[in-house]
Amino acid sequence: MQKNPPTLDELVSLTKRRGFVFQTSSIYGGLANSYDYGPLGVELMRNIKNLWWKAFIQQREDMVGIDSQILLHPKTWVASGHTTAFNDPLVEDLVTQKRFRADHLIQEWQEKNNKTSEKSPEEMSVEDMGKYISANKIMSPDNNTVSAPKVFNLLFETSIGSVAGEKSVVYLRGETAQGIFTNFTNITNSTRIQLPFGVGQIGKSFRNEVTTGQFVFRTLEFEQAEIEYFFDPEVTDWQKLLEDWKQAMWNFVTQTLGVREENLRWRKHTDTERSHYSKDTYDLDYKFPFGWKELWGIAYRTDYDLKQHQTLSGENLEATDLENRRFIPHVIEPAVGLNRVFMMVLTEHFWEDAERSRTVLSLPQQLAPNTVAVFPLARNKPELVAVAKEIYVKLAQEVPTAWDDRSNIGKRYLYQDEAGTPFCVTVDYQTIEDQTVTIRNRDTTEQIRIASSEILEYLKKNS
Repeated sequence: MQKNPPTLDELVSLTKRRGFVFQTSSIYGGLANSYDYGPLGVELMRNIKNLWWKAFIQQREDMVGIDSQILLHPKTWVASGHTTAFNDPLVEDLVTQKRFRADHLIQEWQEKNNKTSEKSPEEMSVEDMGKYISANKIMSPDNNTVSAPKVFNLLFETSIGSVAGEKSVVYLRGETAQGIFTNFTNITNSTRIQLPFGVGQIGKSFRNEVTTGQFVFRTLEFEQAEIEYFFDPEVTDWQKLLEDWKQAMWNFVTQTLGVREENLRWRKHTDTERSHYSKDTYDLDYKFPFGWKELWGIAYRTDYDLKQHQTLSGENLEATDLENRRFIPHVIEPAVGLNRVFMMVLTEHFWEDAERSRTVLSLPQQLAPNTVAVFPLARNKPELVAVAKEIYVKLAQEVPTAWDDRSNIGKRYLYQDEAGTPFCVTVDYQTIEDQTVTIRNRDTTEQIRIASSEILEYLKKNS
């Protein structure tokens, strides 16, 4: 079983060909850093969300979930620091006026020139980046001179109100976390949950990214799954809590999503790189087609956010322990972009079966858009179609099931292999005689005959 990692082009080609991902507004030429999830992609993404929610919210007694708005009161982003500190260092091509991330240009130049042992851009200030670019004559991707780097705020600004002069400035949220912080008192007052506890949320976030060419890894609009885990720092050791959450993240990726450990690594943020609110931060990196990149971050945010919101809003966001000691809880935050998880899953489970001249997406059954596909041997034989439809309807009540009666059986198998469907059931003339069907395994291509009444049991046994 050959499992060489796919190139980015191979991955993009498969996702478009099989309806996982499409370029947004492609009939108008597309929109940079923007993608739509097609019929198979939306199912894969839904499965990822459901598995995350089940593992981190539903199966833990110390967790609850919320769903906050995309548009929050603008003071939210002042308190959080996003209006002043949510920035990327950008340079401008002095010929084309295109903008690029300064840190990315430096990193790519270092990799190309075998200079990765030098100081990384994560350890540089914006001023340091400018000096490094100038000293090494680093050019833009179009081979032109670039400007000195400047900070660029990533928040999308918009307005509410319909009358000119009466509009109020608001922002599309840059992260889902702030809706959790502003609801802290509502959550504690309306539930019986006690510290330490966490609040999880899945939702859209928006960042005015300029980096292109990384597919769904870095987009203007993306899906986040964030947790804010609140605790009393005098009772709970934050370092042990951080390690516990790191282990939970690792287990989810390796065990639930089926990712090989050799494709993962932990990376600690430097003091320069670490966010303004964080005392300690780690990234769980994955080896994507374009190199090691952040998949999932975890930060110890101390009491920064609740304290900031309490100061600016004037509302009391303290907690009380059994001795009536009042304090502002501290927070551990595991936050992941689900679009990156989606891309990791596709990368990890894509492989070329050279022996059988086929492309396979060997998704675990719990991730696959469809668990099984049902085929009548021939679409022009009513007796076969009728039996196959009956089997399809029964299976579809229990597991995600695809129907396919186009072209020949061989082409149908190849289509489902690329779609990630673990099993295919074929109804033929023997089925009419003895109620058995052929069931084919995607990864091994092994085919066996079983009773049609035993298909569900077989699927469960081989999940």
